Amino acid sequence: MAITRMILMIISLTSLIFISSAQICSNYSFPGNEIFDSCVDLPVLQAYLHWNYSPITRKAQIAYTAAQTPSGWIAWALNPRGRGMIGAQALVAFRYSNGSMIAYTTPITSYNPSMQPGDLSIPVSDISAEYVNNEMIIFAVLGPLGTQTSFNHVWQAGTSVSDNIPQAHALYGQNVLSLGQLDFVLH
Repeated sequence: MAITRMILMIISLTSLIFISSAQICSNYSFPGNEIFDSCVDLPVLQAYLHWNYSPITRKAQIAYTAAQTPSGWIAWALNPRGRGMIGAQALVAFRYSNGSMIAYTTPITSYNPSMQPGDLSIPVSDISAEYVNNEMIIFAVLGPLGTQTSFNHVWQAGTSVSDNIPQAHALYGQNVLSLGQLDFVLH
C-alpha cells in the first residue's frame, strides 16, 4: 500500500513538473517584444495563435507560432466557408534555400494543393516569418474581415521543403486533428 502511494505521488509530481514547464501562449515572449491581447494554445502540433483585433478596422493582427525544425514548414489558415482544409486561406512559412525565412499566402483548393504563392479571398498584409529557438513564427494582418469574426481555422506542419515548395504533411496523428473554431472577438 505504501509503495503504491509512493508511486502515485512520484507520478503526480512528475506530471506537475511537465505541466508547469510546458509553454502556454499567455507567457510567450516574442523576439521583437510584440504584444498581443489574445491568444490560444492550440491542442496539437505544439502551436499557438496570438492576435489583436480592431472592431473599428475589422482587422486582425496575428502571430502563429509552432515548434519546427529548420528544414520543415508551418501553415495556419482561416476557412471562411467550410471546415477543414479545402477552402482554407493559408499563410505558409519555411526557411528558404538561402537560409532566410519566407512567408506567403496560398489558397488550399484540394487535398493535393500546389503550395505555391497565391491570392486569398481574405486581404493579407505585413506578412513575415522568423525562426527563433526551434520555432517558426508567422506574422500577418488579416482584413478587413467584414462583419465575420468567427471562423473555422486549421494549422499544419510538415517535415520537408523541396525546391522551395513545402512537401506533403503527415496524413495521420496530430496532422489530421489540427482544426478548430476561432472567434477574434469572443475569446
